[in-house]
Amino acid sequence: MAINRPYGGPAELPSAVPLFPLEGALLLPRCQLPLNVFEPRYLAMIDDALKGERIIGIVQPVPALVTTASPALQGVGCLGRITEFAESGDGRYIITLTGVARFRLVEEVAAATLYRQARIGFSGFEDDFTPNLGADAVDRGRLLKTLAAYLDANRLEADWESIKDAPNEALVNALAMMSPFGAREKQALLEASDLAARAEMLIAVTEMALARGPSGESETPLQ
Repeated sequence: MAINRPYGGPAELPSAVPLFPLEGALLLPRCQLPLNVFEPRYLAMIDDALKGERIIGIVQPVPALVTTASPALQGVGCLGRITEFAESGDGRYIITLTGVARFRLVEEVAAATLYRQARIGFSGFEDDFTPNLGADAVDRGRLLKTLAAYLDANRLEADWESIKDAPNEALVNALAMMSPFGAREKQALLEASDLAARAEMLIAVTEMALARGPSGESETPLQ
């Protein structure tokens, strides 16, 4: 999705951002993540973000520590810009984040806000700012064949016309975000070195799910 404020590189983004820890959530560059926000600290975070660059860092908690009040966080997340915003009338915000670029969490910073904040860096993720980079290296045929097998095994349907029309970057990233796999798989997909690697990882995870038979969410460690 195009945004009104395109970012050409890390220098155009803040070095410290608010963090929205979400287990099992995956946001990737130029993809959209709808969110239903209701906790007071995150309502405050949205209010503050709307006053500035509208940038929020989506990051997963470390799975084994999600029950703690301030769980440890994964080292890699993705920045999103608020591109849609609505009030529900019952105290919630309905927003959509559009992915900008992945980031590395450098360190959390002391803040007076209810929500957590951190300094971030973009080492290794500079290519995220270039649309469709590496798209030609994706094995599209194998990806679609694996997707079809998974859908058939689980008696699911898909809009194949839209899938066939989608360019490789949009296809791979959308399938990764919508995949029914667990937090560890989602983190591995996020951290994939490039688009082709993400596609290969998605194929591998899907083939593993097929080998186990029709099932729900997987928590197979991939990292």
